[in-house]
Amino acid sequence: MQFDTRYTVLFAAAVCVVCSVFVAGAAVTLKPRQELNKAIDLQKKVLALARVMKPGESLSASEVQRRFEQSITPYVVDLQTGELDPSVDVATFDQRAASKNPDTSRPAPDNRAKVLRLPNQGLVYHVKRDGKLSQVIVPITGYGLWSFLHGFIALEPDSQTIGGITFYEHGETPGLGGEVDNPRWQSRWKGRKAFDGSWNPIITVKKGSVGTPAEDPYEVDGLSGATITSRGVTNLVQFWLGDDGYGPYLGRFRAERGI
Repeated sequence: MQFDTRYTVLFAAAVCVVCSVFVAGAAVTLKPRQELNKAIDLQKKVLALARVMKPGESLSASEVQRRFEQSITPYVVDLQTGELDPSVDVATFDQRAASKNPDTSRPAPDNRAKVLRLPNQGLVYHVKRDGKLSQVIVPITGYGLWSFLHGFIALEPDSQTIGGITFYEHGETPGLGGEVDNPRWQSRWKGRKAFDGSWNPIITVKKGSVGTPAEDPYEVDGLSGATITSRGVTNLVQFWLGDDGYGPYLGRFRAERGI
């Protein structure tokens, strides 16, 4: 009986070791592919927001990369000064990782978006169509009801008019706050105005329905049954378009173009 028990324990331990080695090996082997897939998914979101990729269009990874390289130019900017930072490799820069590293980030000031740390640098995407700048896209993140929402917002060349919004990761309730993924709701952002006359970000997700962009330029329909998530989207958009986010960069952008 003692022998059987010892054998069982040793056999179970051996199986655990073998399985652990297999899982660890698979994780290491698959990591590069997982990282590539993650990068491709983000590029798809940017392409769709830039209207370089049609809704529901299925593209191979190589085609996604081709269109991205053809139409999108990413830059890394110093968020405090708004200047382009050529010292950082755009191809390998990970803004979310940078925001978690004390060496590449700083504590964020108190804010309603509940952003805890600010990366020293941030990504900016310039979209070109027919050789001309057609949009500027910047990352946005902040807390909703249950989770941080991560996405992008696009501005037209006037840096005032919103070209669209999208989210690529969140944990909000499906059918409620999760409706931030609904193309119909996202389409209601297009044509709205992000800033007031003094370039303060005032775009707001309002509870209930609002009019057309011409009638209600600074408001977007709220998400039905998801008041807190709607408020969170307002907070995160205003934060990243403000002085603590991409405000300094957008200020330089306007100055360079005489806006």
